Amino acid sequence: MVETKPPARFTVLLPIEKDGWHETVMRLLEPQGVHSLVAHSGREALGLLESADIHAAVLDTNMPQLGGLQVIKLMREMRGRMPPPAILLTQSLSNSLLREALGMHVFSVLSKPVDFNLLLDALARLLRRYHENRWPSES
Repeated sequence: MVETKPPARFTVLLPIEKDGWHETVMRLLEPQGVHSLVAHSGREALGLLESADIHAAVLDTNMPQLGGLQVIKLMREMRGRMPPPAILLTQSLSNSLLREALGMHVFSVLSKPVDFNLLLDALARLLRRYHENRWPSES
């Protein structure tokens, strides 16, 4: 399990990817004051979403143990409320996946391989929409 530390101004959950893109994303976000947590599996992501103050979750449809949409569904059932806004990554984008993601209030769906500019843009839009263009206050 990845060690959690007190949140920076904004905390993002990232899935660990074999190609290491999560490390690049972390290096891009860190100078902006963004703290990143990483999850090796859907179960680990679910645990981090329950235990840490996460402001945005980037989840993969094909995470080991639980896919991103399953994590979102379980978070709703466990908390009885909406999980943090999510960006979903997928290898195979389809109309049925988009419908399912929209029905679950996923903020954005991005195709893999992930374009860093699109991911950063989606995170910036998420910050504007859900946090009124301000860093969430530390708790």
